[in-house]
Order: sequence, then structure tokens, then C-alpha cells
Amino acid sequence: MNYPYSSDKSDKSDRSDKSDRSDKSDHPHPPRLIPKHGGYRKLRGFQAAQAVYDATVIFCDRFIEKRSRTHDQMVQAARSGVQNIAEGSMASGTSRKTELKLTNVARASLEELLCDCEDFLRQRGLPIWAKNSHQALAVRTRYLSDQGGLSSTSDPYQLRTAPPETGANTLLCLINQASYLLHRQLERLEQNFLEHGGFTERLYAARAQARQIQSDQSDSSDSPPACPKCGRPMRLRTARQGAHAGLQFWGCSNYPACKGIRNWEPPVR
Repeated sequence: MNYPYSSDKSDKSDRSDKSDRSDKSDHPHPPRLIPKHGGYRKLRGFQAAQAVYDATVIFCDRFIEKRSRTHDQMVQAARSGVQNIAEGSMASGTSRKTELKLTNVARASLEELLCDCEDFLRQRGLPIWAKNSHQALAVRTRYLSDQGGLSSTSDPYQLRTAPPETGANTLLCLINQASYLLHRQLERLEQNFLEHGGFTERLYAARAQARQIQSDQSDSSDSPPACPKCGRPMRLRTARQGAHAGLQFWGCSNYPACKGIRNWEPPVR
């Protein structure tokens, strides 16, 4: 699929989730149930969607009747592109499915907005800039120099003073950039799910590992101790006479050659 106006540079910084490395020990720690998640503000897809949202508000306030349904729908579509990325990222700790779904909803909302911009240009007889036109390249260069669309100014693309053709086409450039980045993000989320699974799998894996650790510890506590005299394994015996008749104790397995004993305490269950 082609993404007009979008950069083809690799986006290695986008990661919705980074798992912690487990500490080494005799018994490995169970997998972390809720891994680190969120961090969506560092995603270039989120930053690009924010740039689209800000630009859409300016564009619609200037060129679309504020009381019209189109004005509200365009602004809401741009907002959906931002909010769904944030919500999906925060939900990813317990649901990869939700993150995938909402990220795709964000991308679909931007596609809706893109169609509105194309309609605006077509209905007014204005041209849509070609992908490699000097105007589109200028917007793309400005975006890349702006580190993902974040700027210290409220109008980095001069939309408050741009004519309708420039405003709509600039918005198209930004939408296509955001859509491209979200496409890449969805591919990474899919690959991450295939490699690491989801929350339900982590639940089962963690529980299975915890039960194994408990079983290992139980087996260790049930194994007979060594004789304090000869070092051989001891056996659980029961006193038959004397003051301790009926009580259990550890006796050397080499009895009567070795008469080593230990006190026995019932295990705590």
C-alpha cells in the first residue's frame, strides 16, 4: 500500500511496550503479569496525530462553517485519531487486542478526515498536490524538522494565514504522514503479539510457573535430612516406648550401626 506525502524513514523509537529483564536466581521470577505500558506520548504516530488534530481545528475554524455538521465531524475524527492511540496504549497492559483495535480505529478516523479534505478541494475546484510536488515536499521537510509534529508554536504550518488550497493540502500531507506511522505501529503490535502473546497467556504462564516453584519447594522440604553423624539419608520413625512413645523422629537409615537422630516437625501446609 502506498502512503502519499509520508516519510519512509525507519521509526525505531515506536514501542508501545518494553518488557523488564528478569533477575537471575535459582527460581526464575514468574512472568510479569502487567508489563510496562503506556508511553504513548513518545510514539511518533501519536505525535503526528496530534499535529493533525491541531491543524484540523485551525483549518475548520477558518474554512468550514462552525455550526455545520461537517465542522464537528472533521474535528471529532481528528480527535479520535489522537485519543484512541492513547487509550489503546494504556489498555495494552491487560489487552493487546484492545490496543490493536483502537490503534486501527485511530487510523480509520484519520482516513475519514482525509476524505473530507479531498472533498473540500474537489468541490471547490482546487488541486490536490502530487506526492513529490515541491509544496508537498516542503510540508514533509517541515514535519521531519519538527521531530514528529511537536512545535513550540501553535501554528507551525502557518494555517492561520494560508489560502484554502494550501491549508487543505497541508492537512492532507500531515494526515498521510500520521496514517503511515500508524500502519507501521500496527505491524509492530502484530509482530509483538505473535512473539509474546497476550495477557491471558501471561496469566496462565505465570500461574503455571508459580505452582512449579511451590511444588519444587514442597519437594525440597519433604526430602529427608542427612544424618548428623554419618551423613546418610534419615528415615521417619516412631518411638515405641519411653516418654516419647508415639512421637515421630528422624532416625539414621544405617541404624543400628549409626544411632544419629533429629527432631521431626510436621510441615506447615
